[in-house]
Amino acid sequence: GQPILAAYMEINHLKQLYRQGWLRAGVRREECESVADHIFGMAMLAWLVIDEGLAQDVDRDRLLRMVLAHEIGEIYTGDIIPSDGVPAEEKHRLERAAVEQVAGRLGMGAQFLALWEEFEEGASREAQMARQLDRLEMAFQALVYEKNGLGGQSMDGFYRTTRAALRDPELVNLLEAVESLRPGRG
Repeated sequence: GQPILAAYMEINHLKQLYRQGWLRAGVRREECESVADHIFGMAMLAWLVIDEGLAQDVDRDRLLRMVLAHEIGEIYTGDIIPSDGVPAEEKHRLERAAVEQVAGRLGMGAQFLALWEEFEEGASREAQMARQLDRLEMAFQALVYEKNGLGGQSMDGFYRTTRAALRDPELVNLLEAVESLRPGRG
C-alpha cells in the first residue's frame, strides 16, 4: 500500500494549488478554487454531460479517468497559464516529468501517463471532449464568481477562451445558457 499512499500524498497537493487565472482576475485567495476543485467540477460536468445524452460516442469511464489525470503534472510545475510566457513545449515537458514522477510509483503508472498524454494530444474523442470540458468548467466557474461579486476584473476573456475551444454544438448550447445567466445580461 505504500506506493498508493505516496502517490496520494503527492496528488493531495492539488487541493492547495490555486488556479492562477482567477487570482490574476482579482479573486481573493480565500475564495479561489484549487486545481482539485477544478478537477471535481470537470468530473461532475463530464458525468452529467454523458448521462444526459449530450456527449455521443464517448467512453464515460475513460473520459472520467482522463479528467482525473489531466492536471497531475501541476503538482510540481504549479498552474502555468498563458500569460506566464512559458513556451507550450516547455510546459508539456515540465508537466510530463511531474506525471512520470507520480505515475512511476504505481503499478498502473503507465496507464496513468498514457491517459495524460492522450489528453495533451487531443486526438481521441475522449480527449477532445475532456479538453472542451476543461474550458467549459472554467466558464461555469466564471459565472459563479460573477454571481458572487468576486474578482475585480472582467471575466469576458474566460468566456471568449471557452467559446474558441468548443466544437460540440451541445456544449456550445451549454455555454450560451451560462452566458445568459451572467449578471447584467439576462
